[in-house]
Amino acid sequence: MHLLPRLATLSLLLLGTGCMTAPQRPAAPQVEDPYLWLEDVHGAKPLEWVEQRNAETKQAFASTPEFERTRSRILEVLDSDAKIPAVTKIGDRYYNFWKDKDHPRGLWRRTTLQQYRKDKPRWETVIDLDALAKAEDKHWVWQGAFCLRPANRRCLVALSPGGGDANVVREFDLVDRTFVKGGFELAEAKSDVAWIDKDRIYVATDFGPGTMTKSSYPRIVKEWKRGTPLAAATLVYEGKDDDLAISASRDLTPGFERDFVTRAIDFYTSETFVRRKDGKLVKLEVPPDATVDAHREWLLVQLRDAWTLDGTTYPQGALLAAKFDDFLANQDKAGKRKLVVLFKPTDTTSLSAYSWTRNHLILNILDDVVSRLEVLTPRTGEWRREKLGGAPALSTIEAHGIDADAGDAYFLSVSGFLAPTTLYYGALGNADAAPLKHAPSFFDAKGMDAHQYFATSKDGTRVPYFVVARKDLKADGSTPTLLYGYGGFEVSLTPVYSGSVGRSWLERGGAFAVANIRGGGEYGPRWHEAALKANRPRAYEDFAAVAEDLVNRGITSRRHLGAEGGSNGGLLMGNMLTGYPQLFGAIVCEVPLLDMKRYTHLSAGASWIAEYGDPDKPEEWAFIKTFSPYQNLAAGKDYPPVLFYTATSDDRVGPVQARKMAARMREFGYSNAWFYENTEGGHGAAADNQQSAFMHALAYGFLWQQLAPKEAP
Repeated sequence: MHLLPRLATLSLLLLGTGCMTAPQRPAAPQVEDPYLWLEDVHGAKPLEWVEQRNAETKQAFASTPEFERTRSRILEVLDSDAKIPAVTKIGDRYYNFWKDKDHPRGLWRRTTLQQYRKDKPRWETVIDLDALAKAEDKHWVWQGAFCLRPANRRCLVALSPGGGDANVVREFDLVDRTFVKGGFELAEAKSDVAWIDKDRIYVATDFGPGTMTKSSYPRIVKEWKRGTPLAAATLVYEGKDDDLAISASRDLTPGFERDFVTRAIDFYTSETFVRRKDGKLVKLEVPPDATVDAHREWLLVQLRDAWTLDGTTYPQGALLAAKFDDFLANQDKAGKRKLVVLFKPTDTTSLSAYSWTRNHLILNILDDVVSRLEVLTPRTGEWRREKLGGAPALSTIEAHGIDADAGDAYFLSVSGFLAPTTLYYGALGNADAAPLKHAPSFFDAKGMDAHQYFATSKDGTRVPYFVVARKDLKADGSTPTLLYGYGGFEVSLTPVYSGSVGRSWLERGGAFAVANIRGGGEYGPRWHEAALKANRPRAYEDFAAVAEDLVNRGITSRRHLGAEGGSNGGLLMGNMLTGYPQLFGAIVCEVPLLDMKRYTHLSAGASWIAEYGDPDKPEEWAFIKTFSPYQNLAAGKDYPPVLFYTATSDDRVGPVQARKMAARMREFGYSNAWFYENTEGGHGAAADNQQSAFMHALAYGFLWQQLAPKEAP
């Protein structure tokens, strides 16, 4: 089990959801901002402004037959019954959450492995979210279920009204397929819950004034006994107001039950404590920026920075192993702490992820952003190491254990920009994995190819990127090209198949590019740290270098080059707009951070100070202001057309930064600045497939209209 907080919100800025307005950090003195009124998320006047902007944008880009064709074809992809249903094993069944045209809110359903092997498995519905939403008159959005092992009968189900990170929690019976009357239940909040046993849970939630951090997450975790009021729950740990979040959990592995408390200090540093039976907390003495994981008798430590211990220096990005009980007993005794290096990065490799089976550890490794797998088997001294599977060129191959309590079975998936996912099933130590399911092809990839190139950034850094385009592409700069990027929070962008991109962009003759810029995790912690805080502009220089390289290769030109990114990638887009407008013909900026002066006072913004810095400190605002698009916006510039889209229910980044940026651009007379705000969907900006299809079609339609060569009259 991973010992970082299990808050879904801490996966942060890729995809997520939101509905409640989060507790706000006390406001600091502000320079004059005429659009502070737009920060009233649900206020009548701001929503009237939103409605007006939405109507303008829909009229301009969502009222044509071509838009409807694109939207319906994307919806076909999202609603397709032929997609591979992702499953999680709970007990002896395989569970899946599924959305389609008949179930827009979704079904939580289950089947057997025997059935899952079939082209059309027979599924048993566990929770029909559409029926529940109708019965309770709530716009429920699924947030997951956490079940009590090993019995796997009772689960804690999280549901968000509208898609936000804040959710309600209810106890559910998997046998009866009903919510437990009088069971554990939490009101809407950003909560973190975990089973202790059938009658006790750990709960970190909003217990009232002063119990949430400045980042809007729980500051207090308690032990709650069945049949008692929440107010009677026993305090386990209380963090500080400036902490990111507090949580607790129990490793439920039979024979290795352990309790943990985690204090997340900021996004990258934390303290992990073992909670003994008497309630005493014993801190694990590892670097605060390392992540720790327990599996049976083993402790794994993954390093973000180098660690010198007992005269040995372990490198940044390494994965280390120790016997858990031995390490805990000897952690204060020099020379007694025995660590084995399981992974050591090179200049081109990083550890993307790892996963346990009962007896083995699977490493997912990136080598110049291309995947490979290794299987490690514990033993005294150096662990046995073997390769697992083989990946086609420029593809993503991932493997993970299915049930580490039960055995060594694993799923392995292989996909690429032009190759739909194939899912394999195998058991380590037995025969190789065999194909289990094949995802359908949603677009005609004949005549297309994918390539990896490297651009040179301003400071000489080699920056990889991928391009997917037609083989017969003319190197005359005329191809409409969409460049996607993120560049933050150590998130890696790897080759993936997208039916939506294929149908909306590639089939129309466009090229699609993905930039692996600094700030991401493609080369491990060093690649991420190279763009932290004062170094954030390195990410923007990298993205600009990729854009210039696309033009220099003749793939496209400024007139035909567009850029897209969301959340932290929306901040990237804001900086492309204000800092590098000469490079792009159009930009789509999704659920973005843009006002870096006030971001820590909006929604969950305070939780990202470790990434960007604290604008309330003058010495840090001095560098933050260099990459704050809202403050750097100016009149009279040659900005490309831009579309901002966001969601009212986003309680992570929030909608107000996009609102204010669009309003400021309109004030400056930029008629090519467009805005759209969905009401639901949280940080993902869509609560169901219909909404997702609309938002994607809006973005692709806007970009194609701006970037495609104009036909002669």
